Amino acid sequence: MKIVNAKIYTMNGDVIDNGYIVFNDKIIELGPMNEYKGGDAYDAKGAMLFPGFIDAHTHLGICEDSLGFEGDDCNEMTDPCTPNLRAVDAVNVLDVCFKEALLAGVTSVATGPGSANPIAGQIAAVKTYGNRIDDMILKAPVAMKFALGENPKNVYNEKKATPSTRMATAAIIREQLYLTGEYIKKKKKNKSEYDAKLEALSCLFERDVPAHFHAHRTDDIFTAVRIANEFNLKFSIVHCTQGHLIAKELSGNGISAMCGPLISDRSKPELKGSTPATPGILNKCDVKIAIVTDHPVVPIQYLPLCAGLAVREGLEFYEALKAITINPAEILGISERVGSLETGKDADMVLFNEDPLTVKAKPLMVISAGIIINEQEV
Repeated sequence: MKIVNAKIYTMNGDVIDNGYIVFNDKIIELGPMNEYKGGDAYDAKGAMLFPGFIDAHTHLGICEDSLGFEGDDCNEMTDPCTPNLRAVDAVNVLDVCFKEALLAGVTSVATGPGSANPIAGQIAAVKTYGNRIDDMILKAPVAMKFALGENPKNVYNEKKATPSTRMATAAIIREQLYLTGEYIKKKKKNKSEYDAKLEALSCLFERDVPAHFHAHRTDDIFTAVRIANEFNLKFSIVHCTQGHLIAKELSGNGISAMCGPLISDRSKPELKGSTPATPGILNKCDVKIAIVTDHPVVPIQYLPLCAGLAVREGLEFYEALKAITINPAEILGISERVGSLETGKDADMVLFNEDPLTVKAKPLMVISAGIIINEQEV
């Protein structure tokens, strides 16, 4: 298929004011209209073409819509250390929220366990179009979920179990990471017995899979940085709610932050001081940002609105687009396939005839792996 006369936001540094794109399941070629070789095509008539949007932190399909316990597989609150849990074993891709994401132009997400446990389990990056999770996987595991602060404390304090303090939460994480390092050494010498938990954590030491640390408060953010540096882990801060207070301290350390949810009340102590200005402040201090919904906290179809709210509070428009396209793709390690419009990448695209970050904007067209999404068929 071909689309012509589109303003193409490639998100690799170039905006093509009047361009064309040729694709099947992958992007074959794109460029300015003066290079177009002709043929039947969809005329965009000046509409804006973007890469499919990406939400880097959700619980999509794990916390199912309109269900209680039966559809909630987000937190295994029986053991504070569960790195061997895999998101792909809990995601219901026929949950209606996948359809809502897709029709809003959100074509890829990271979805995984919640933040009840200090070590929660494996996150998966998946497409939002499809009927079988195994066919929709971009990368699994794409990250390992850790949680600091209020959530693990509350869960296990109610059980009269460890951890009931921030110190114990950090200690559990450190102990498991140390044991993983020893496990890897013994495994190389063929002297270790299989351990599902340590095996799952081993990928962190190969630096192929990053750690995602749930952290809201400044002290928890610094604990995440401290632990990651102690064990030489690739990592990102999830939520980073008070990151605006320590933006200069986070600057220049290769730290990335997934900011959000931006549309929510301050429903618990850790959210005190929450502001949608945080992404813009972090961005100005050279912290790579993604904007996230934390679905279902904010319904995933409102990801562009979250980015728009950040623009209202100081984030530049183009940087907001990056925060829901190429930045999350790079943070998740899936940018070789998605996040920008480049030859050879997946043909995931969304077409708008107005600013996509505004409340009235609705896609003219959504494309996933070259398939034009028809609302009646998803």
